[in-house]
Amino acid sequence: MPFCARRVRAAFTSALVVIVLFGAVAYAQTNPYREIAGWAKAPEGRPWGAMASVDVDRQGNIWVLERCGANSCIGSTLGPVLKFDPSGKLLTSFGAGVFAFPHGIHVDRDGNVWATDAAGQGGKGHIVVKFSPQGKVLLTLGKAGVAGSGPDTLNEPAAVVTAPNGDIFVADGHGVNSNLRIAKFSKDGKFIKAWGRKGTGRGEFMGLHAIAIDSKGRIFVGDRPNNRIQIFDQEGTFLDEWRQFGRPSGIYIDKNDTMYVADPQSNVKLNKGFKRGIYVGSARDGKVTVFIPTEQPKTDDEDTYGMEGAAADGQGNVYGAETLAGKRARKFVKN
Repeated sequence: MPFCARRVRAAFTSALVVIVLFGAVAYAQTNPYREIAGWAKAPEGRPWGAMASVDVDRQGNIWVLERCGANSCIGSTLGPVLKFDPSGKLLTSFGAGVFAFPHGIHVDRDGNVWATDAAGQGGKGHIVVKFSPQGKVLLTLGKAGVAGSGPDTLNEPAAVVTAPNGDIFVADGHGVNSNLRIAKFSKDGKFIKAWGRKGTGRGEFMGLHAIAIDSKGRIFVGDRPNNRIQIFDQEGTFLDEWRQFGRPSGIYIDKNDTMYVADPQSNVKLNKGFKRGIYVGSARDGKVTVFIPTEQPKTDDEDTYGMEGAAADGQGNVYGAETLAGKRARKFVKN
């Protein structure tokens, strides 16, 4: 075999090994976590609804965005924004009558709570709302009930995050026929720019589901249908893509750049070689170090959705938000 051909074959084999290892590395790790069963209960007088996101504030309180005891808030008088203390005690709730399909939650450095509405119905939806910690509406991005791709409209915004300077980044496009872009706004809500389009290439999306920022200011985007995290600078320049964290629905990066990624969907049809759970690793080098398994479907190709959101507190406790399969907030602590 010619020397150049041997080099090509060796390079291909090495690349294949890396891909296989990315898919298997999580399962080679010992899971150092155990669950606190029944950690948080739904507010009195209502069942848990589906929830897709969770975040932790600087005081260690846990915020969950929940769909009003069902899978939609249309017609409900319940508040979908829920705040719990670390013991699972409900402290407050608000946001009643604001949302159609609550989806993404983010608590900024000042304790303000941001929430996205990833669908439209009955004159509601397609917005991002900034609340004070007490539930007062401070800012709204988009127009309620109006899906659009302009500077003042959104279409199925799935997640939101804020930078240290206050700039706002919205993962605008939950569904395959939505905007499929990252929209950037100033801290006062002025549209700055957007990037992205439908597709499978670099800087393209098939469905946005999560967004986070690391200590370097890089933007991590959960491009769930493409089974990858895409990484950008804050001007939209593509930097990298990672596929070793499963099928990303929720991304949380702590102050040490430890990254927690929730995967509620992987199976033989959607992302062969990966399992459902929370992948824990480094936002610096992409190495996966821990895999926290969650309940797997009865069959390997079942399409039930599990834990869509993940976050962690300063002690390393991990929190999960579960959607249709379990409809519960969960807490995992180290053994």
